Amino acid sequence: MVVVEICFCAKADNPVSGQDLAALYKPLPAPQPAGLILKKHARLAICGDSITEQKMYSRLIEDYLTMCVPQLDVTVRQFGWSGEQAFQFLGRMTNDCLRFHPTIATTCYGMNDFAYQPYQDWLGMRYQTNMDAIVQSFKAHGARVIVGSPGCICKIPFWAAARAQTNVNETVQNMDLSLCAFRNIDVGIAREEGVGFADVFWPLLTAFTELQSEYGTNYNLCGPDGVHPHWAGHTIMTYAFLKAMGLNGDIGTFTVDLGRNKMKVSKGHRIISAASGAFQIESSRYPFCACVPAAAGDASYPNCETDDPNSDNSIRSGMSLVPFNQDLNRLLLVAKNGTATSYKVTWGDRSKSFSAAQLAAGINLAVEFPQNPFSTAFARVDAAVAAKQAFETKQIKELFRSAAAQTNMEAVADDSERTRQPLADAIKTAFVPVTHTISVIAQ
Repeated sequence: MVVVEICFCAKADNPVSGQDLAALYKPLPAPQPAGLILKKHARLAICGDSITEQKMYSRLIEDYLTMCVPQLDVTVRQFGWSGEQAFQFLGRMTNDCLRFHPTIATTCYGMNDFAYQPYQDWLGMRYQTNMDAIVQSFKAHGARVIVGSPGCICKIPFWAAARAQTNVNETVQNMDLSLCAFRNIDVGIAREEGVGFADVFWPLLTAFTELQSEYGTNYNLCGPDGVHPHWAGHTIMTYAFLKAMGLNGDIGTFTVDLGRNKMKVSKGHRIISAASGAFQIESSRYPFCACVPAAAGDASYPNCETDDPNSDNSIRSGMSLVPFNQDLNRLLLVAKNGTATSYKVTWGDRSKSFSAAQLAAGINLAVEFPQNPFSTAFARVDAAVAAKQAFETKQIKELFRSAAAQTNMEAVADDSERTRQPLADAIKTAFVPVTHTISVIAQ
């Protein structure tokens, strides 16, 4: 049993500011992946409560695995269920999840399990018992596991507000102390069971604490209700899970010899033509696009024309709160042996100037060109992912709970799979190589 040490010392409904968070919260060291946990042709099950059912971090994970590391050929299902606790997933996992034979699973529970109150031993013990059972069940069925911690809360949610008004200990800080204790339980399970761990809590809490001093309540990292994040918070969650999978973030490198007008490209890309500093490339690996053009793809994805990188509803904002692009989204342009002081780099229909020193060191195209030649193609794939994941919620929560399922569960499962398959096929159809041009011209 993980020993949980909690000090209930907060009397205000605000997070710690200007203090040592680690000293207060006492997070256990997070286990790190020893290498790539994902295997080729893996079948990933993304399991969790309403934050998972939002189909935002699960969507971003599937987007990334589909387009940024297509060589792994990973398929994804999401199993989010609003309001769910670990014991409830344990009760449905055989019927809803294991029937699809996942080879790797992520979990994200604890938010409802801690009951929105200061830490209680009995709640922690119940959570550990059920999470242990979930992990062991996945392992017994041949699936690797990444245990995701719960996130943090950023304000008292409305469903806990009445009780908090009568109990001075029910503050945001004390609730987050409780959530950190549940995180530490997850750390202990991951170590004892030899499985992966995704630290969702700590990067959300540290980002929230830093943002409070700059934005106050105008930046809702955990969403308007203090629990369910917008895109920025889900980007941090995505980062945590992808890092736990052991992915290295190398999307590609384009190395230009300016003196010889030659380019070399890494695996997943090929040169079609080269002329006068302009290089046409075909790429079968995409950079992760944090926004897409207007009218391209699903309307819920951030629009490049209106996206505010200082907004809690911006993926770009979330990327700035963790080293997402540095660790997971590196599409590098390296240009050497130039004679000019600076160069204009044009990628698609957009241009920026860089010094010769910057280009020699390498620039990350995914960062410098948020809207780029991949954006429209990325949007098409993302829309297909969103449509499939939407059906997966209906499949599990409606069809698998229907009167017909009570009579013949297997028939309902088979029939619903015939509906889902074209949605999965649409993702593969949408993901096609992108032809694009990069030019590097002396200024």
